[in-house]
Amino acid sequence: MREALFKKQNLDKWQSFEEDVQNIHSDKLAERFIELTDDLAYAQTFYPNSTTTRYLNELTAQFYRKIYANKKESSNRFVEFWKLEVPYLLFRFRKELWVAFCITFISAVIGAISVAYDDTFARLILGDDYVDMTLENIRKGDPLAVYGGSDPLMMFLQITSNNIKVSFVCFVMGCLFSAGTAYMLITNGIMLGVFQYFCYQQGFLKVSLLTIWLHGVLEISSIIVAGCAGLVMGNSLLFPQTYSRLESFKIGAKNGIKIVIALVPLFIMAGFIESFITRQHLNTFYSLLIIVPSFMFIVWYFIVYPQKVFQKSQLC
Repeated sequence: MREALFKKQNLDKWQSFEEDVQNIHSDKLAERFIELTDDLAYAQTFYPNSTTTRYLNELTAQFYRKIYANKKESSNRFVEFWKLEVPYLLFRFRKELWVAFCITFISAVIGAISVAYDDTFARLILGDDYVDMTLENIRKGDPLAVYGGSDPLMMFLQITSNNIKVSFVCFVMGCLFSAGTAYMLITNGIMLGVFQYFCYQQGFLKVSLLTIWLHGVLEISSIIVAGCAGLVMGNSLLFPQTYSRLESFKIGAKNGIKIVIALVPLFIMAGFIESFITRQHLNTFYSLLIIVPSFMFIVWYFIVYPQKVFQKSQLC
């Protein structure tokens, strides 16, 4: 069936569903949710990149949220936010998450290659003061002494607040039709690549990996997810689908801010690790005991679990 005919046959039904989703009782919600998921599955199969599919995806999400809002177990809004709502959004916007990751990764590679061909590039990106301080610490035998040079509590407060600020800026920059968020991801990616290659050049790559990534797994991953949130908002301006551009932007901003808010606990944990644990100079075993579970959690919560939540929603 052609998409135009499919849309023509069902548009009135979809619009009526959209109008009464706020008022209809729960039994009807479930019936219509099943009908919508059938239409969505058909559209995803035959018109995967069309505006019709995106429209049905958003409408289905509204029904899903409404159904779970009516369930008794959803009375604990705080728990349900991280348990259902955020994972569902992460699945819906998995393409934006993948794009954010690719931008960061490619930028990191570019940063590393740039330093490999031009030693002065590290000073341009990291700053003369930081490079000189690190070189001095290397001569003293402790290349990452910067982590033990200040009060841990003050360091925790400063790092955590700064990371939260960076994530919100990365998200808000999505207002510039996603270009601002892309810029933030590029700059952070280049800085990451430059720093790691600089560590390699100075002969302490292993030490840096086992030290920086104690908190870096959570911190860098969270910035990428914040970039995903910014792209969600920016793309709502670029591709308003069947909504007005203003209405689409409101929906995109609301979805994006939920994703960013969900990152706050991760930034707090990353800040705690960086301030109180990184300075302990852990050996390889204990470092991996933090790095590996952190990585597994990121993969599970942001990639694997959202798919399970979505699959469960289609069975409701």
